[in-house]
Amino acid sequence: MTRFVAISQRPYHTWRMRIALTLVLLAAAAVLPSPASAVGPDETLKAGDVQYAGQPLMLIAQNNGMSLSQATSEVRRRLGPGDRIISAETRVQGGREVHIVKVLTKDQKVKTHRFNGRRR
Repeated sequence: MTRFVAISQRPYHTWRMRIALTLVLLAAAAVLPSPASAVGPDETLKAGDVQYAGQPLMLIAQNNGMSLSQATSEVRRRLGPGDRIISAETRVQGGREVHIVKVLTKDQKVKTHRFNGRRR
């Protein structure tokens, strides 16, 4: 028959260890610079993802916004070789004009560019 002998150990205080660990982690977080402070998490994810490589930008309206002709000129400036504008229209959304310009790329995909226009 096997007998187990109890070895006396110092008592383990769980709450003291938790408090000590929490304080150590908080001190480390306060001292070490976070990588997210330089670049936001969205920009970090978008930079590494192919999906966002050629996404159109949404321009913020300044003063009175831009006209449809200014929006199409902006898109023409960004066009790649073989790309062409297939439609341009203005819609009113939320009390503001939104210019929508659709581009057919050389690989036969349609990209939609949106620009804020003037307020209504």
